[in-house]
This record gives sequence, structure tokens and C-alpha cells, in this order.
Amino acid sequence: MRSKKGPFKGRQFTAEVILWAVRWYLQFPISYRDLERMLADRGVAVDHTTLFRWIQAYAPELDKRLRPHLRLTTGSWRVDETYVKVKGRWMYLYRAVDARGQTIDFLFSAKRDAAAARRFFRKALKQAHTVNPRTLTVDKNAAYPSACKAMKKSGELWRFTKLRQVKYLNNIVEQDHRRSKRLVRPGLGFKSFHTARRTIAGYEILAMVRKGQVTAMPANDMPAQATFIAHLFGRTA
Repeated sequence: MRSKKGPFKGRQFTAEVILWAVRWYLQFPISYRDLERMLADRGVAVDHTTLFRWIQAYAPELDKRLRPHLRLTTGSWRVDETYVKVKGRWMYLYRAVDARGQTIDFLFSAKRDAAAARRFFRKALKQAHTVNPRTLTVDKNAAYPSACKAMKKSGELWRFTKLRQVKYLNNIVEQDHRRSKRLVRPGLGFKSFHTARRTIAGYEILAMVRKGQVTAMPANDMPAQATFIAHLFGRTA
């Protein structure tokens, strides 16, 4: 979307309705048809296919607009991948949290290898809310030592970063995967890689909101979250 045209220009519905629907879909395990019924109950007739288009347009936009407001995470990274089905094929969602359970970053990938691990680490290290890790706790996947070694050699990763392949220390990120799985389940999988990538970006950034990672936005204050997000889009809730 081009911001100079306005993020809601040409939409049939108001920004308030669109942002309400997008926030609810990305935070709760509901299907598009469930959300269609919820809106109808409030006197808003919108088709589930339109809701899908809203998610595809505004989930990545939410991710982009909220990231500058994320609180700083710690240097203890817990990294793992979980599986997401796309058109009958399993793909991989790389995720990392810090020792407090705060989300560091995520990456959706068609492959699970050293190249994907490097892409994930590079993406995470570029974010304003992250720091170069003191420790990287991972599972026994051989791709991680390879990616870590290559990135230290190139200077992308701090050379004193300690890589720990200790499964039980990663329980915190494995537990965190459950939220993502719960949100994906009502949709019965995704139809394309790009659809999944855009939707997951929305799931993950709204999870950061719920965890209280956004400055000046209380973790469990839904009205305050609605107001803040509306402000990010140049609106008043």
C-alpha cells in the first residue's frame, strides 16, 4: 500500500470497522466465517472474502507500523522452528523469544536449513528492539551451528555469542509456539506461501502487543490498544 494515498482509500467500510476486524482476527482463534457472523451481530454486513483481503492488506502493515514502538529485548535468545501447513505441504516458522518470553522475531520459510537459519538471524539482528545475543539456545538441528559459525566469520554475529544446543532450555519458546498453532487451526491451513507469510506477520506482532512489548500500550487494555493502533493509521478510535 502507498501511504500517500491513505491506507483506507477506496475501501467500502470505515477504518474503525476494518481495524476492529483485523485486530480481532489476529488475536483470537476464529475463522473468517466466524468473524463475518460477529460483525453481522453488530449490524455490519461484510463477506468473509472481504475479511480475508483486509487481513492480507493490513496484517503486514500493522507489523511495519508497530515495530518502531517495541521495547528492547534481552540478549538471551531461545530459538526454535514450528510447522505450518501450506496447501498440503509443511513449511517452517522460525521464532525466537528471550529469557522473559518476549518475542524477538520470526521468519516464515519454505525450507529448514542453514540458509534459512541465517536469514532468520539476519532479520532479527536488524530490528531496533533487539541486541546481539550473548547466548543462542537452540535444539539439535545441525543447521544452527553452521549458520552461527558462518555469521561469526562474516562479522554479522558477535564472536563471543555462546551457542547452546540444550533442548530443555528451549521449553519457553516451544510453549510459545502453541499460541501460533491455536490461531492457525480455525483456518485449516493456508492456500499459498505469501498468504501465510502476511497473516503470520499479523499473528506475531499482535502477540507482542498482548505480551506488553509495545511502549505506552498496556498488555491487557484492549481499548488502549485500539486507540494506539488507530493513531498509527492516522485515525481516532
